[in-house]
Amino acid sequence: MIRSERRARGHRVHAVRVAAVAAVLVVLGFGVVAAVLDLLVEHRLEVQVDARLTRRLDEARLVPTDRLRSGLPPDGDDGAAPVFVWEVSPTGRGRSLVPGAPRLPVRRWVPGRTDEATIGATPFRFHTTRDGNVVLVAGVSAAQIVSIRDDLLASEGILAGVLLVAVYLGAFAVGVKASAPVEEIRRRQAEFTADASHELRTPLSVIEAEVELALSRPRTGPSYRDTLGRVAGEGRRLRRIVDDLLWLARVDTEDRSAVPQRSAVDAVARGCVDRFQAVAAGRRVSLTFDGSSAPGSVIDAAPEWVDRLVGVLVDNACKYAGSGGAVAVRVIARGNRCVLQVDDSGPGIPPAERSRVFDRFHRADDAPGGTGLGLAIADSVVRRTHGRWNVGDSPLGGTRMEVSWKAATGLVHPSAVTGPDPGRGLDGVDAPVGPGTTPEG
Repeated sequence: MIRSERRARGHRVHAVRVAAVAAVLVVLGFGVVAAVLDLLVEHRLEVQVDARLTRRLDEARLVPTDRLRSGLPPDGDDGAAPVFVWEVSPTGRGRSLVPGAPRLPVRRWVPGRTDEATIGATPFRFHTTRDGNVVLVAGVSAAQIVSIRDDLLASEGILAGVLLVAVYLGAFAVGVKASAPVEEIRRRQAEFTADASHELRTPLSVIEAEVELALSRPRTGPSYRDTLGRVAGEGRRLRRIVDDLLWLARVDTEDRSAVPQRSAVDAVARGCVDRFQAVAAGRRVSLTFDGSSAPGSVIDAAPEWVDRLVGVLVDNACKYAGSGGAVAVRVIARGNRCVLQVDDSGPGIPPAERSRVFDRFHRADDAPGGTGLGLAIADSVVRRTHGRWNVGDSPLGGTRMEVSWKAATGLVHPSAVTGPDPGRGLDGVDAPVGPGTTPEG
């Protein structure tokens, strides 16, 4: 409990850090965009102001000198700040040519240059030109530009704050939600590693103990044969575990973009049931198959995968049905879906355990012979073929394991009807038929 709480707290801390970094990066990016936008807006306003100043000076240059000294008419732009014009003496002092103009700062005015200065508390923008021997300066209040710039900065500051909070909360929520499956995978991986270590260690410990005991003192020939038989049995169990782990690893890493093969589920299931008749007879179990309600049912899945799935389910059902029990395999059509059902007459699976039956190395009991990987393999097949599980009660009194797929249309290759070679394993190597090739869950 303490460890899980620490992991959860560590996940939240990690999500907080990721959310904070994401929020800061987004706000920094927004700040750069906003700064560029502000510069563009300010430059546009300054260009418009400079155009007014230039136009006003051009108007002043068209006025004769004697009339110019008597003053210029007011600026004709309604609603805009008035443009004032001054005549500048060689000493830098300006004489207003427009009524109501403020006092021009005394400075060196260079013709052709645009300047900025403050008159009183108001910022002004000036442009200077020469008309013969007369230097004219046109100026206009830049308070509107400053006001617009301040309004933009205030709006962007508020928006940046809202964006910071929104991005942080959104990134935190996404981080927590995204880390949940990662944490679940990490937890399952840790449990799987621990379980795999235990399962692999057990046969190795038995083999080591048997060998050390056999070497500790002289024994008779039959005693050695018994020891070697037990060692061979544990070796077979070890090989089954390794083969199943390799199969699961191959399925987990296989390219999902590959074009899926097609399988006739009824034909593959019938062939698998026929192979398991000897296994069922050895356990004194009645094994039947019925595919009459869904002849030629085709799904998008490799035949060897469907065969492996049916083999796991049938082997489990025969194991738990018990001596004198019954197992029924059916393939039916339900709307546009193809359904595989495997029923047994065993003790069934309690509802509380049904969500864990697909965990790797999970076994419903301590019956010998199983590796606890069978249903994990079956679940991998179902997930990779886009199937759906339904674990429930069987009319025979035990468990019903049901898988459904969306039915496909079209022709299939003959191998999809006959299924894989029953005398060969999934990797193309010779393998015995029976429980050894389809481990119990």
